[in-house]
Amino acid sequence: QVQLVESGGGLVQAGGSLRLSCAASGSGFSVKAMGWFRQAPGKQRELVASIFADNATHLVPSVQGRFTISRGSAKNTVYLQMNSLKPEDTAVYYCYTDVMLSGGSYYTDYWGPGTQVTVSS
Repeated sequence: QVQLVESGGGLVQAGGSLRLSCAASGSGFSVKAMGWFRQAPGKQRELVASIFADNATHLVPSVQGRFTISRGSAKNTVYLQMNSLKPEDTAVYYCYTDVMLSGGSYYTDYWGPGTQVTVSS
């Protein structure tokens, strides 16, 4: 099994910064990708950023130039640096990982419990 633990959410004024952290724990798996989704009240969950096993990254257009996704020095950790935050970035941010379990033949997604990010105007 894979468990994800997130940290770093909170309340910040518009224009401010936050850094989210996510660590995947467990054994017997290899990571294809890690990243973040977010869900604002009344809206569907949407992808924000991903980082892949080859360190390629993907950020959705609404956060490009403001957010950065990177790996931590510890194995299976990922950070989301969020700068120039806007009120529309307010959401619950969920860490995810796409993994292959040992002996498995397909990828499985795991999710963290979510962390609230609130940006005041």
